[in-house]
Amino acid sequence: MEPLLQRLPRGARVAVIRLRSLGDCVLTTPALEILKRTRPDLELAVVAEPRWEGVFENNPDVNQTLQPGLRALARWHPSLVLNLHGGTRSMALVAASRARFRAGFAHHRGAAAFYNVPIPRAQTILGEERKVHTAEHLASAIFYLGAPRCEIPRARLFASPRPAERPYAVLHPLASAPGKAWPAERFLAVARRLNEARGLEPVFIAGPGEDLDAFAAYRGLAGAPLAEVKSLLAGAALFIGNDSGPAHMAAAFGIPVIVFYGPSDPVVWAPWKTASRVFAAPEGMAGIDAGEVIAAMERLRVAA
Repeated sequence: MEPLLQRLPRGARVAVIRLRSLGDCVLTTPALEILKRTRPDLELAVVAEPRWEGVFENNPDVNQTLQPGLRALARWHPSLVLNLHGGTRSMALVAASRARFRAGFAHHRGAAAFYNVPIPRAQTILGEERKVHTAEHLASAIFYLGAPRCEIPRARLFASPRPAERPYAVLHPLASAPGKAWPAERFLAVARRLNEARGLEPVFIAGPGEDLDAFAAYRGLAGAPLAEVKSLLAGAALFIGNDSGPAHMAAAFGIPVIVFYGPSDPVVWAPWKTASRVFAAPEGMAGIDAGEVIAAMERLRVAA
């Protein structure tokens, strides 16, 4: 049978469901690029939570973003809905879509009741029995639907750099859980090195409700709109931070990235397609020495 993407009528609407985290949304953009490259005539909408809609802003592969409401998706009348999330909320959206084709990974709990296009494991699609990166996992769904196999591109974000008086590095010292955060005093040691030896101004960032008081000696940006964070990262010379959405945003802009991993798996969540150095400390972030990080920074040859 002809692959599904080739069976969709010209100009058909496709809805891609991508809920939850910032990093997940960023790492969906390579799959979207492959999809639109295969069928540029398709009208593509991404169903995303309002706080992450900015990930897809100005992306030429995305025609529209939709809020994750049952009525909004049904009113859009997609021919194909592709669920890249898999939770119960996204399953309800699939059911409400009334799409002719309803696709999603078959290993999702309850998938058989919702999908008439079940997608196998990424390993089966890629023909490699190994851990796969999240970007590979998401792109494999597009290959299964009929896109020609190709190199999976870097994630894409679109923003103009913020004007700056001097070159700067962005540091993200906080995390969703204490076990995922590198100690504050080590971030400060790295900041001093950046400022004094590398000529880079350290700029600390944090999300809404997060406290940057420990880093008050340096410029900070806390709780800023996503568009402002994108612009800041677009002009940075370096990113250093914990495993988080901003790390994936920085990688999408192609800047050098240093990321710290505690309980999460760097094979699955490493910076995608940019110069990087990963430090993994599953037994505790205190095991990562500031001297090692400074040495890695030098090896990345970050220019001021």
